[in-house]
Amino acid sequence: MATDSFTDPFALGDEIGPSKIVYIRTPSVGLRAVVVIDNVAAGPAIGGTRMAPDVSARECFRLARAMTLKNAACGLRHGGAKSVIFADPTMPRPDKEQLIRAFATAIAPLADYIPGPDMGTDETAMGWIHDEIGRAVGLPAEIGGIPLDVIGATGFGVAISAEVAAPFAGLSLKGARVVVQGFGAVGEHAARFLEKRGARLVGVADIGGAVVNPDGLDIEALAQLKRLGKSVAAYRGGRVIANEALIATPCDIWIPAARPDAIRADNVERLDCRLVVQGANVPATRDAEGIMFQRGIVSVPDFIANAGGVVSAAVEYSGGARATAFAMIEEKVGGNTRLTLERARAMSVPPVEAASQLAIDRLRKMMELRRWR
Repeated sequence: MATDSFTDPFALGDEIGPSKIVYIRTPSVGLRAVVVIDNVAAGPAIGGTRMAPDVSARECFRLARAMTLKNAACGLRHGGAKSVIFADPTMPRPDKEQLIRAFATAIAPLADYIPGPDMGTDETAMGWIHDEIGRAVGLPAEIGGIPLDVIGATGFGVAISAEVAAPFAGLSLKGARVVVQGFGAVGEHAARFLEKRGARLVGVADIGGAVVNPDGLDIEALAQLKRLGKSVAAYRGGRVIANEALIATPCDIWIPAARPDAIRADNVERLDCRLVVQGANVPATRDAEGIMFQRGIVSVPDFIANAGGVVSAAVEYSGGARATAFAMIEEKVGGNTRLTLERARAMSVPPVEAASQLAIDRLRKMMELRRWR
């Protein structure tokens, strides 16, 4: 498969990676995919498999690098990787199964890559991959897995991160107004876990639209709409607004949990919050991070805040149980959030700079301990 029109990921590389980029094409089933294995110094790389029609090799590299930093920051015995499949995830189930199984067959020789669920894929898809090659995480519970989306591992980590970060932004979770962009597996669970801690959801969006209500939204009613295949914009207990207007909704905590680059230089000034907790991967550009810092908005980077999923995956891969996963998420995500924000405050730099240095320092130590091939 020819490279897409975006920058060649190798041109974005550095001493950390990428280690390997594989372009996959199986014309008989219409499979087009890219796998980026960024770094394996700590061990075999874990990274999700994303399915969307508009993904790119450049996006795959950025996501793989985020996984490298995430796994290193958490001290996991795994490197970082990512894969993207160019397809519509809402296709009929038999067609999707055929495509996923073809993808699994294609990545079978990549023994240093362990796929997991991501946007457009789930534990069932990981079950198909595991059935083909015996290698995947986020598996259905019926075959011994810890289904990340079902238990809300990533969303739990986002809530823990928000809880730790709130005092740094002069906030308490009790009564805090929360806006979630992307009411999927991460956003929904983050909202639920934060509600249990006293916060209230006042704005939410998905691909079909957005709805806001300063008095609060009914999370279960929103979830029921999603189960029926409807957008949150069908919710009757709030005011429907355009997706792009959600960023300006007054709140205390804003959680991007959708696609990359949701917060950019051209819209970051519209943010009306005190704390951003990044539930999605690479949801903010570096320019936007700098502007948030200048405005006094505390922003917890993606590879710190949303590490709950990969921590759970690592626990599953090593044979651990669900309770162990939740305990480790609280320890790792909470501890790294606190350390990142303390360092950022002491150094007077944006949290993403402090977090990146933390992760890279740990990664370099790992790389020094291994014979580099």
